Amino acid sequence: MTATDPALMSAETLLALYARRALSPVEALKAVMERVARHNPAINAFATMNPQALRQAGESEARWAAGRPMGVLDGVPCTVKDLLNMVGLPTRRGSRTTDPRPQTEDAPAVTGLKASGAVIVGKTTTTEFGWKTPGDCPLHGITRNPWDFKRTTGGSSSGAGAAAAAAFGPLHIGTDAGGSIRIPAAYCGIVGMKPSYGRVPQWPHGAFSAVACAGPMARGVRDAALMLNAIARADVRDPLCLPDEPREWRAGIEDGVRGMRIALVRRWGYEPPLDADGEAALARAADILRAEGALVEEADPELPDTRQIFGRVWGVALAKLVASTPDGKRGDLDDGLDEVARREGGLPAIDFLTADALRVEAAHAMGLFHLRYDLILTAATPTAAFAADQPTLKPTEALWRDWAPWTFAQNLTRQPAIALPAGLDEEGMPRAVQIVAAQGRDDLCLRGARALERALAMPEANPVG
Repeated sequence: MTATDPALMSAETLLALYARRALSPVEALKAVMERVARHNPAINAFATMNPQALRQAGESEARWAAGRPMGVLDGVPCTVKDLLNMVGLPTRRGSRTTDPRPQTEDAPAVTGLKASGAVIVGKTTTTEFGWKTPGDCPLHGITRNPWDFKRTTGGSSSGAGAAAAAAFGPLHIGTDAGGSIRIPAAYCGIVGMKPSYGRVPQWPHGAFSAVACAGPMARGVRDAALMLNAIARADVRDPLCLPDEPREWRAGIEDGVRGMRIALVRRWGYEPPLDADGEAALARAADILRAEGALVEEADPELPDTRQIFGRVWGVALAKLVASTPDGKRGDLDDGLDEVARREGGLPAIDFLTADALRVEAAHAMGLFHLRYDLILTAATPTAAFAADQPTLKPTEALWRDWAPWTFAQNLTRQPAIALPAGLDEEGMPRAVQIVAAQGRDDLCLRGARALERALAMPEANPVG
């Protein structure tokens, strides 16, 4: 592969080439599909392919030839996580218990992609109902990390993370209820953004409705912002989405962090674990932001123990999933999912309401914290990607220790957060950090992440060649 391979280009580059008639959407799609054919058998990033993709690319090519592009992503290859509905394809959610019939209505984010002219390559794999971090599911098996096929991609947006890293298109929609965009982004060496809650509308709402968000996954921050332009549009179907804010999310993204106050946070009501390589990546990111003109200092937002809050939200959501599964199919569920549902799901109503009140208290505390700090810098994961084939044991403990200790708090507080690459460890695996902004300040989150990305000046990775 060469640097001129369309599959390795950013969405911004593809659009610029389309505008100059130097490349066509059909050529770009064919380059992506060649990579999928060559590498996906080992990676397993797709739940299903879109048989209409070539037709969509041809229609886009005709629009560009006529000088009438349809929208901000016209002709750009994209993928959609298989938790979101797409007309003509099933939504299996990684589960043998779900309906295999094609959907008849697009999810709001898919509506946004289609309205922007994007070419949807297919639907990517997910852990069953998005419940865990290891990137496997009963229906589709294991999705493997393009950096090392023996390692996990992370989850639950396992296929999206792998597809982005393997250059199966520049743009990918993931979902995130406790880190499910940001953890695969960290493990796969890409950028993953969990927007403010409600920024990207969702329908139907799933079991994790109170904390889940859809958002962009890409190989660069600017491409993630570009994708947000297409999917962050209000939809009447989602009563919880933010009011429509048509805007260019790349505006101001290059303004840097000079003069900003940035908190280096190590506690989210408890002290999450972090290995030596993660500490080194975090320290390096802090030094770079200082060199870029930001005031960076360690600070503690003094939250309640977020483990106790999220554990109750997580457990009740999984218990609801199990209860809604027909008796004859419950044996087909992931054993770990069923274990958490049984262990955490029998929560008295008063305890659940108390947990939700603590969630609001945590969000309030973070709102006050951001009166002092523009951005927060944290780790993204406690370690690099672990083995893909290891069994899921003691999932409740693994959630705090191995999976999502750095990410689930932002779902509780509903803040925007971006995981982005911060170098490779001694074994050549990606490490990442996380930039967090106040609720509603997705623009600052993107700006801070872009400043760090630009200063790190890391070459865009192509782990599978």
